[in-house]
Amino acid sequence: MSLVLSETAAFLQDQTQRFAREKTPTSHFRSVRDSGNPECFDREIWKQMAEQGLSGILIPEEFGGSNFGLSGIGIVLQELGRTLTPSPLFATGVIGASFISKLGTDDQKSKYLPEIANGNLTCCFAFEEGPRHKPTVSEVTAKKTGQNYIINGKKTFVVDGGFADLIIIAAKTLKGSSLFLVDKNSKGIDVNIAKMVDSRNSANIVFTNLEVAAENILGEIDQAQDTIEEILDMSRAALAAEMLGGALEAFEITINYLKEREQFGVKIGSFQALQHRAANMFTELELCKSCILESLSCFDEKSNDIPRIVSLAKAKIGETFHLISNEGVQMHGGVGVTDEYDIGLYLKRARVAEQIFGNSEFHRNRYAELTGY
Repeated sequence: MSLVLSETAAFLQDQTQRFAREKTPTSHFRSVRDSGNPECFDREIWKQMAEQGLSGILIPEEFGGSNFGLSGIGIVLQELGRTLTPSPLFATGVIGASFISKLGTDDQKSKYLPEIANGNLTCCFAFEEGPRHKPTVSEVTAKKTGQNYIINGKKTFVVDGGFADLIIIAAKTLKGSSLFLVDKNSKGIDVNIAKMVDSRNSANIVFTNLEVAAENILGEIDQAQDTIEEILDMSRAALAAEMLGGALEAFEITINYLKEREQFGVKIGSFQALQHRAANMFTELELCKSCILESLSCFDEKSNDIPRIVSLAKAKIGETFHLISNEGVQMHGGVGVTDEYDIGLYLKRARVAEQIFGNSEFHRNRYAELTGY
């Protein structure tokens, strides 16, 4: 693992940073939030992101992508996380693109991957079924009837589920877990939008006698669980990179405030107690950088220790983003919780992102079990 970005990776970082600062600063997030747009993102901005090649980073070149690898998408998400950019990149460009690239038939890849790469198709992964993350499919069932399958059950906390064009459903079949590709307008799907505290889109989705044709099976019947675990880990590593970007920006906002705010005639940054707390945040962030870079690199390097490394990264950044957003609000004082200041937006994002695909407690336990404790 190199701690220095390659020339290509550095170019990608600079390109994304310029895009985020110019096109999607936090004022853009605020405008989308305040517009009442139920999709919680700007489709014109998403189209521009696709034109920049950001939506196709994990898609093979023959289907319109760049196949840059997880390290590439991690660089992008980190920069977008700094400005709280709302977009379908995580659910579509990471989860959806990865599932279809890995398990799709030639027809499925030809049909869906170019549309994801050019920004015309959005995806969501209907996986969670309860208030806590469980990495195994349990209650939603898919029963074979003739050549088709009938799906019944409910999925919760589906990221981007309120607007996604294509739903990837994980369901329990006769001998294991299976995946299905379903159009959102199919009969038997009831989508209930649940806007999150961070003003992102989520949904609870109920399937009632949803009929899925055999050609919409993704991968092999009963054999999906290993791939689900793999894509979950890829998604956790990518999300950790976005969280790192948010934590870095929240830290910078707080440090700048300490340099500007005066109390008792002096800058509050001169108070030793606040300096100690700022130093603690800095050291925690430096540890997170190494953990997350390793978690992204281990996929491209085909490490045999991926689950443990990813859980370390997700647990660490979850705790650190939580800490820094808390400290940021406290050091701002009462104004930190008002909408006038950006720091509160990062606190809200930290709370939601930490819960996606396992919170810090889940990943600490998983890390310990994989290490042999």
